[in-house]
Amino acid sequence: MSKVAVLGAGSWGTALSIVLADNGHDVRLWTHSKEQAETINSTHKNEKYLEIMIPEKIKAYYDLEAALDDVTDVVLVVPTKAIREVCGQLNNLITKPIRIIHASKGIEPGTLKRVTQLIDEEMDNYNYEDVVVLSGPSHAEEVAMRQPTTVTVASINEDYAKSAQELFFNESFRVYTSNDVIGIELGGALKNIIALGAGISDGLGYGDNAKAALITRGLAEITRLGTSLGANPLSFLGLPGVGDLIVTCTSVHSRNWRAGNLLGKGKNLDEVLDQMGMVVEGVRTAKAAYQFATAENVEMPITSGIYSILFNNQKPKEVVEQLMNRDKREEMDDLATLLRNRYTR
Repeated sequence: MSKVAVLGAGSWGTALSIVLADNGHDVRLWTHSKEQAETINSTHKNEKYLEIMIPEKIKAYYDLEAALDDVTDVVLVVPTKAIREVCGQLNNLITKPIRIIHASKGIEPGTLKRVTQLIDEEMDNYNYEDVVVLSGPSHAEEVAMRQPTTVTVASINEDYAKSAQELFFNESFRVYTSNDVIGIELGGALKNIIALGAGISDGLGYGDNAKAALITRGLAEITRLGTSLGANPLSFLGLPGVGDLIVTCTSVHSRNWRAGNLLGKGKNLDEVLDQMGMVVEGVRTAKAAYQFATAENVEMPITSGIYSILFNNQKPKEVVEQLMNRDKREEMDDLATLLRNRYTR
């Protein structure tokens, strides 16, 4: 049995806590809200995020130092915008080796850093090789209800990846390993942009044809940018790539899809975020991906269109018209070319 601190008591942090508790681990669920911690401990519910009973052996904490006391693993599940702040606190509190696994999906605008890079920058005793990333098609609601789910954990350190696999693996939560940290992080982050697009498409009243095209061409964009940054293109054909893309683009459980749906129905970004009441990672990631694409000279028309909707107040239908009227080209000039270039050199 391991002692694990799960930092972040939103829907995903709560769901992962349940997986760990089911595996017999001592789980401490940390939140920055004292009221939320007290409510979880007294009612064993976290109703703002998940309508499900939380096992009594999961204890919620407001005091971060107390939550970290004698733990062997830290699972970081805070929003990407809070990573630096929380890691700064961890840097002052962790005094012995502790495995860090992060399950946050996003990229920091401006710096264009992935989460492992943010951890590396903010924590003196940890670097890129010390961190494990967990990602894949995994709605928190279904994980919490013990429905079959499969994810991937990735680390440059094979032993760390295998230890994380062992920590989470059970009969309803299957875990694969990988060493492609870049691909796994980028797949998990960038798919949220395409999910916004899928929601916009549905909000506009378009059908399955449009959504299938969006998902497929969105995958091409994700792969194009990811490989330019050093990812293995095959990672985007796996669970954290096409798997996460499908589940996030096709389900009302997806907050990015829900946000996009509201945008497609005519609401502006501020109205959408107020109505959602939760972090929508795809909004922040769209800004970062747009900056990435510009800096790397990577063609990402769907991402650019969604960026214009979010930050330039362009009408969704105008963006669709622009995408549909782009220059004619061959379809297999993207993913197939990337794969061919990688494996026939």
